[in-house]
Amino acid sequence: MSYLHIRPQALDNKKRIQHITPSSANWNYVGFEVVVLKAGETQSFATDKTEVCAVVVFGRVDIATHEQNFINLGERKSVFEDKAPYAVYAPPGETLSISALTDCEVALCRAPAAGKLPVRLIKPEDCELMIRGQGSNTRYVRNIMMNNVNAEKLLITEVITPSGNWSSYPPHKHDTDALPTESALEETYYHKLKPQQGFAFQRVYTDDRSIDETISVEHNSVVTVPKGYHPVGVPHGYDLYYLNVMAGPKREWVFYNDPDHEWMLKK
Repeated sequence: MSYLHIRPQALDNKKRIQHITPSSANWNYVGFEVVVLKAGETQSFATDKTEVCAVVVFGRVDIATHEQNFINLGERKSVFEDKAPYAVYAPPGETLSISALTDCEVALCRAPAAGKLPVRLIKPEDCELMIRGQGSNTRYVRNIMMNNVNAEKLLITEVITPSGNWSSYPPHKHDTDALPTESALEETYYHKLKPQQGFAFQRVYTDDRSIDETISVEHNSVVTVPKGYHPVGVPHGYDLYYLNVMAGPKREWVFYNDPDHEWMLKK
């Protein structure tokens, strides 16, 4: 199995099926956790020295910080519903207490921060919805915390790729601090499939092929992208969802297309 592929684990003592830190990923910025709670369960998480965006993947929850309490968040039972999520942003030095009103899943997206921004609620109407690509390259994007919502480091979006389609395609990368032509961002892909027994393929490769991994991703698995191009394809009969978390030295998403494949954008 590729070292870039993190399969879901059995629930740990904090009810997490994914727990990725900069140390475990061997990089500097992105942390990512997935918390799975049954109705009535509560778990608390310190933000420590990171900013955290808690994305309600599905289900309904209450989320409390030191001074604020956000009640009854969550409108979707599945990520494949045509709805954007709720999320709560918290700066360093906070605690997020998550209480499940129904069975639910919450993703904790982390990056180092100085504490310049306050706690705030991100509603579905704050998210930016768009269709990207055409033909078998069509996918449906929900920007949670991109240019639409400010943060210190974090950039977060989710994407639905329909059956038989490609995404993050033509292949692009963002691993070089060379603004305005390219930014340096680490990235995680948290994958879900419908039906859940499906699979998809993600390739991560660099120009010099020092990384060249083709990964068969499954439901609830994560692919870490430290550098390189990273296209995704889903076979016929299955729809793919992924939640992207990005962070780097500058909070700008500027990507560079693989020159070998950029020609298709000029057709």
